[in-house]
Amino acid sequence: MKKFDLGKIEKVDIRNIWEHEGTDFTPWLAKEENIELLGSAIGIDLIVEAEEKDVGPFRADILCKDEANGNWVLIENQLEKTNHRHLGQLLTYATGLNAVTIIWVASKFNEEHRAALDWLNNITSEEYNFFGIQIEVLKIGNNMAPNFEIVSKPNNWSKSVSTAASKIQSENIGETKLQQLAFWEKLVSRIKEKDDSPLSLRKPRPQHWHTFASGTSGVGINAVFNSQEDRVLAELYIVNDKSIFENLEKDKNNIENELGEKLDWQLLPHRAASRIKLARKNSILDNQKDWDDYIVWLIEKLEKFYQVFSKRLNNIN
Repeated sequence: MKKFDLGKIEKVDIRNIWEHEGTDFTPWLAKEENIELLGSAIGIDLIVEAEEKDVGPFRADILCKDEANGNWVLIENQLEKTNHRHLGQLLTYATGLNAVTIIWVASKFNEEHRAALDWLNNITSEEYNFFGIQIEVLKIGNNMAPNFEIVSKPNNWSKSVSTAASKIQSENIGETKLQQLAFWEKLVSRIKEKDDSPLSLRKPRPQHWHTFASGTSGVGINAVFNSQEDRVLAELYIVNDKSIFENLEKDKNNIENELGEKLDWQLLPHRAASRIKLARKNSILDNQKDWDDYIVWLIEKLEKFYQVFSKRLNNIN
């Protein structure tokens, strides 16, 4: 029988990791790779929309969208035991948003607060979902990792998630959407085959774009299929912070020199989002025989976008 040296699991005081909720823990959780960990624990694909968002008289820590249905998901954090003040805020958030999921993250749940969430899940309709998530940090040797433990969730949540997934899969979508889905599945499969790609993967969907994490909340590295202009694009998509675009544009020459490409810089002053993009012309979705060429081009450009932009985004933050 083989012998293994097994490490001992230890709990770490989370205040040694994140000293302050607002300046340490919330920005950490809002990063795409970390919000994906939380979403995976409860079965929701989360996209961060804003941090410190006003909802009624309070400021919510993180506001997200459920990628599957577009509904609001609001996250409230506590690096301490739950208290009545935060419970009151959660109820205010629920009344201020329609079709909402509330996630209360805390280091320890008092029994009365866990029971209150169970009660809310019992008396509210399916449009409202309340989660209690206890966070801890575990250490094995020199390695540490966060662990999200569900202490309260909506009734029949697993069944509800399965039903929603089945509904999405069975929806009648057009031929173009099916082609888009097939293309993104092939792109993701090719990236998975690489051992050294910096691109993090998400489940492909039947839409004209597919997004990858940039390492900065509110900024995505997107692959886009523009069928109207027969173009495939790699782009940096900035959700609503024009200052990020303006800071990057100041370094435009160095960025384009590193990429070896001239980019299309679109501030889009009358819209919330901004884009920095690179297009491959004569890319027709119907020409499946050419998909391999499109994918080789996309992977090269998307990886370069990550390498060139992610370090600058970190410096801006």
